[in-house]
Amino acid sequence: SPVEQVEIPAQTRLAGIFPNPFNPQTTVEFDLARSGLVEVGVYDLTGRKVATLVKETYPAGRHRKVWPGHDDFGRQVASGMYVIRLQTNNTTDLKKVMLVK
Repeated sequence: SPVEQVEIPAQTRLAGIFPNPFNPQTTVEFDLARSGLVEVGVYDLTGRKVATLVKETYPAGRHRKVWPGHDDFGRQVASGMYVIRLQTNNTTDLKKVMLVK
């Protein structure tokens, strides 16, 4: 049987956030062109970090992580606009997401 080919993305990026707007949770999809340390954080519009979704080494490929709308202490965050930030050694990508209640 043929070996299953894992599709390696051409670029490292936030591939999508769905649903958006969301309540109570949203899924963050991100593509990695190469393996390495990845940090995916949630920030409010003042730039304050609200939550860390990912901070570890991932292989190249497409990955997904659910954000349940909580901060790093497990508290529900307020309705409003947030920024999801993907950070690797050589790439930063940002997307806005809206929490509605």
